[in-house]
Amino acid sequence: MITQRLLTTRAWGVVIAVALLLIVLLPAANVFLPVDHSLHISTYAIALLGKIMCYMIVALAMDLIWGYTGILSLGHGLFFALGGYAMGMHLMRMIGREGQYQSDLPDFMVFLDWKEYPWYWSFTEHFWYAALLVVLVPGALAFVFGFFAFRSRIKGVYFSIITQALTFAAMLLFFRNDMGFGGNNGFTDFKRVLGYRIAEPATRATLFAITAMVLLGAFLLCRYLVTSKFGRVLTAIRDAESRVMFSGYNPLWYKLGVWTFSAVLCGIAGALYVPQVGIINPSEMSPANSIEIAIWTAVGGRGTLIGAIVGAGLVNGLKSWFTVAFPEYWLYALGALFIVVTLYLPNGIVGLVRKRARPAAATPAAAAAQGGNA
Repeated sequence: MITQRLLTTRAWGVVIAVALLLIVLLPAANVFLPVDHSLHISTYAIALLGKIMCYMIVALAMDLIWGYTGILSLGHGLFFALGGYAMGMHLMRMIGREGQYQSDLPDFMVFLDWKEYPWYWSFTEHFWYAALLVVLVPGALAFVFGFFAFRSRIKGVYFSIITQALTFAAMLLFFRNDMGFGGNNGFTDFKRVLGYRIAEPATRATLFAITAMVLLGAFLLCRYLVTSKFGRVLTAIRDAESRVMFSGYNPLWYKLGVWTFSAVLCGIAGALYVPQVGIINPSEMSPANSIEIAIWTAVGGRGTLIGAIVGAGLVNGLKSWFTVAFPEYWLYALGALFIVVTLYLPNGIVGLVRKRARPAAATPAAAAAQGGNA
């Protein structure tokens, strides 16, 4: 047992070292190598990988609440979009007079004949305040919603439907022009972030590296949580919530804590997504997007963390290729993928890999050797 634990720790150390190396090498290959070099990585590829890594962070958040706590949310796209809008407000303020109408107000406000910023845009010209909103807005909404939902012991399909209704209502609200968030067009045409031009390859490479570091940090933090006493209580709530209550624990605060933390992770991912993709609009809140998040986690493997990352990378990689080669068939392919995973891979890709590796370790000789090592 001790030897196996040491091998596992060493393997994770190697994975983290390789990840850190890639975080440095990939942006360097984009910035410092000439375009005609065989190892050069295009700016498009860097932006695409950065976007997919944002989705990986969201998938980690979903795995925390669904894979480990048994709470299926169909509204996580809302928290992702709120974080994106909070950062988008700051980026819109940074455009200044470089817009089409050369006004201090964003173009959509000038078009609607607004004379000044709404009160909730106050202080958004400061990056620190926008970063605070990225965390507080999704976190506060998740806390308030989760408190009333979990206190009422709403669970299962009922909770999923309510979260889907919440994100759909928010999408309809943000589509309104008088909300002050750009209506159906949302925010776009960003110029600068922290004084650096977003279109510059060096800025995009830096955003890529920051996103990769946040993904790695989020994974390590989530892994720490699920392997701690807190994580063991979460899995107990998933498997038998009533028994947890009879054991003296109050599931409300555990569920509310992981739910709020999961929403904050989504908000951070949304904030990193916006400057790299260059747009945020209400379509990010659509129920279909939230359902896709659940599909990423299911494909990779629920309750594994690494499976969420694998699933988000695989599905979004396929989506990038499919929407170029066969754009009209992508939704059919996504539906077929979900059906195949549900019927034949209930534990996802990572679950299949672990199942194939388990028989070798489960033989009597292996078991005796393991006992001897312990």
